[in-house]
Amino acid sequence: MTEFSNEEEQKMPQHKNHTEFMGRKGFFLSLLQIFRSLLIRVGVLPFLVLACLLIFGILSDNFLTVRNLANVLRQSVYLVIVSLGQMLVLLTGGFDLSVGTIVAMSSVVGALSMTAAYAVIPEMLWLVILLGCFGGVAAGMLIGVVNGLGVAVFNVSPFMISLGMASVGFGIALYLTGGVPVYGMPVEFSDIFGFGVFYGIPVPVYFAAFITVILSFVLYRTSFGRYMYSVGGNIKAARLSGVSTKLTLFWTYVLCALLSSVAGVLLTARLDTGEANIGSKLPLESIAACVIAGVSLRGGVGRIESVVLGALFIGLVQNGMNLARIESYLQTVVLGLLLIFAVIADQIRLKYISSSRG
Repeated sequence: MTEFSNEEEQKMPQHKNHTEFMGRKGFFLSLLQIFRSLLIRVGVLPFLVLACLLIFGILSDNFLTVRNLANVLRQSVYLVIVSLGQMLVLLTGGFDLSVGTIVAMSSVVGALSMTAAYAVIPEMLWLVILLGCFGGVAAGMLIGVVNGLGVAVFNVSPFMISLGMASVGFGIALYLTGGVPVYGMPVEFSDIFGFGVFYGIPVPVYFAAFITVILSFVLYRTSFGRYMYSVGGNIKAARLSGVSTKLTLFWTYVLCALLSSVAGVLLTARLDTGEANIGSKLPLESIAACVIAGVSLRGGVGRIESVVLGALFIGLVQNGMNLARIESYLQTVVLGLLLIFAVIADQIRLKYISSSRG
């Protein structure tokens, strides 16, 4: 029978502890490597969605019910549409702080136009609705035209031109309404475009799905989509390659305003009133949805399907906080923290990508 000396007996536990420590270290390094590879491939959004489902699923029994998730989908439609417009601008290396004002302007002008037309020709219902929608969309697109001209022709900073137009548009909306909601639209407008359901799916969801499909075709299948990516990636190289950078920038801001205007009209139908105060949080929420979805603030990087998921994630978080009875002021804090976290995670991801290529 072999006997060990006291010195050897003391070394054996130390060797065992060292082996266990190295095993745990190797396990955590493996997990870190897996997380790093997943972060490079899919970004931070899937991890955030999973954490959201787990946390709020524990805090509220109603969070993961089919009825509640369907409610989140319906409520998130407007943010999805605005975020898709914001994504187009971010792809070109800019951003639009006036999307909330565009929503408000389209709501106010659309409601005023529809109310006036309904008072004159109440028997021509669909013409009244069409005139109101056209007026609202046209008013919102006018802000996009000014933004596009300022950025593309006069080389004004996207931050300054969109911030200025946000103030101008908000002031005009308040002047037109006197700060009072606009009523008197046809009931059918709200019943169909606000609360309508077709084959069990809310009508606004069809609008969001249609816009997503069209934008996917434009971005991934047309030269204009490639121009937006190239302008955001390197505007000087795009100009030398023959791309009309000014036209690309101009139409990008007009398209962003078009999508925000559509969201404004749909939101007006949902609220059954035209209001100048709606959409105040949309600039922050739309940028947060895009950044969380992996759209680069430097331009040239972003996917439509990721932005849709990012907007739905924002809706999930807001819904979860409401069910958890978190105060609205704290909800704004959480949204801001999510945006900061997403930007930091995006920078870490870019470093991982550059180091893996190097």
